[in-house]
Amino acid sequence: MPKENLVDFEKKLEDAKKVLEKLMDPELTLDASVKSYKEGMKTLQDAQKILENATLEFEKVQAEGN
Repeated sequence: MPKENLVDFEKKLEDAKKVLEKLMDPELTLDASVKSYKEGMKTLQDAQKILENATLEFEKVQAEGN
């Protein structure tokens, strides 16, 4: 995984953690909860894509070595 992808992945996870903390706030309205949930899911999907791309890259390099 290129270094910039690792940084992006780690940032996405940190952002998702912040959204989770927001969702745990009992004062959060339903509307704000739904908005935060959608934001968090998008962030996790982006992180998953970065991870999938890194896995594909690793598998490609591994196949070339055999």
